[in-house]
Amino acid sequence: MQWQNKLPLIAILRGITPEEAYAHVAAVIEAGFEAVEIPLNSPRWEESIPAMVKAFGDKALIGAGTVLKPEQVDTLAEMGCTLLVTPNINPEIIRRAVAYGMTVCPGCATATEAFTAIEAGAQSLKIFPSSAFGPDYIKALKAVLPPEIPVFAVGGVTPENLTQWLKAGCAGAGLGSDLYRAGQSVEHTAQQAAAFVKAYREAVQ
Repeated sequence: MQWQNKLPLIAILRGITPEEAYAHVAAVIEAGFEAVEIPLNSPRWEESIPAMVKAFGDKALIGAGTVLKPEQVDTLAEMGCTLLVTPNINPEIIRRAVAYGMTVCPGCATATEAFTAIEAGAQSLKIFPSSAFGPDYIKALKAVLPPEIPVFAVGGVTPENLTQWLKAGCAGAGLGSDLYRAGQSVEHTAQQAAAFVKAYREAVQ
């Protein structure tokens, strides 16, 4: 399963616990999300991720973020992950994840990093941290990247500014603290998820 998603938004649930995961993942999927990332610096991700794969793997891409070591890819593959997100470019991580059939979205900032990731087999890219570079930077970078490689803005994306990233050429975005902060209520997660979905659909009409 690649980025053929109707809604190219990634829910980043950093800091979520196994006890909280089901309700929050259910909330974002119900809102329309089709990709969920649980970063590996979250508490007891070894429990959360396989449980979410089992519960929602037939409805969305479920996977891990902040993947930093190639051996972690093997562990995640055993868990059934279909999505793998990194904050940086590590060609071995990308190659290994692609070999397992995962959708890989590695983080990059420069053209050199972007092309290194593409050569390693990455099917998509995330520009991170997007807020530090701005839409004009992404627009310029997109001019030299293969048009078939979707680019995601990650870092500082809100329902209010999502449109500017899409206008810059991003296919979608990864949504972190404006969607979910550790410990927040399921109701707030559902509210924010609905706001992001509404903003995306209005932007692409």
